[in-house]
Amino acid sequence: MPGTFHFDRCAHDYDTALDRGLSVSGESRDHFARGRITFLARCLRELNFAARDVLDFGCGDGASTPLLRQIVGAQRILGLDESERSIATARQRQVAADATFTATAEYTPAGDFDLAYTNGVFHHVPVPQRPAAIALIRDSLRPGGLFAFWENNPWSLPARYVMSRIPFDRDAVMLSARTAQQLARDAGFRVLRTDYLFIFPAVLRALRPFEEIVRGLPLGAQYQVLCAKTR
Repeated sequence: MPGTFHFDRCAHDYDTALDRGLSVSGESRDHFARGRITFLARCLRELNFAARDVLDFGCGDGASTPLLRQIVGAQRILGLDESERSIATARQRQVAADATFTATAEYTPAGDFDLAYTNGVFHHVPVPQRPAAIALIRDSLRPGGLFAFWENNPWSLPARYVMSRIPFDRDAVMLSARTAQQLARDAGFRVLRTDYLFIFPAVLRALRPFEEIVRGLPLGAQYQVLCAKTR
């Protein structure tokens, strides 16, 4: 998880900093959030998997909460984050009555979630702490539960450029999809699929239908490793 002080310090202008970085793509934060969660929902439908209870790991200010409810169909959502200021912001927004937000230090996993979702969190987690972070996610899931592991693609020059424009991303240690897959396997997950999204910026949106053909190639700015808990 991100360091508490680091993200508490920038929680007040998180949206502004993120939008400033993403502006070079011609798209907003919401565009990418909807794209990720819409694609995840499609994967769940293909698996005939119902995700009623969802853990949003590293939820930040809770911006993904309404999308997880509206698009995935979550009936209960727990947003978890180390940054107490971000949790406070999420609680103030309180966009869904079926959502709660909790600081990581106050959380004990009970193995009762169908799905865990995380986006852009692990590149902020110090490498030695990553196994413990993914173990917490594993222990939060029921047997057979799914983990949607979203990260920025280090092979994507646009992704690297966007991160260089965002103050809280400049010291991040990116991880490849292969590294993410191995982390998941080591924690007791079975990797189901890996897909890359977001190749073309807004100015080239006419080419976006072609992304469907090359989802398996490391071209997109982000990737999803979708995996299932096996132990």
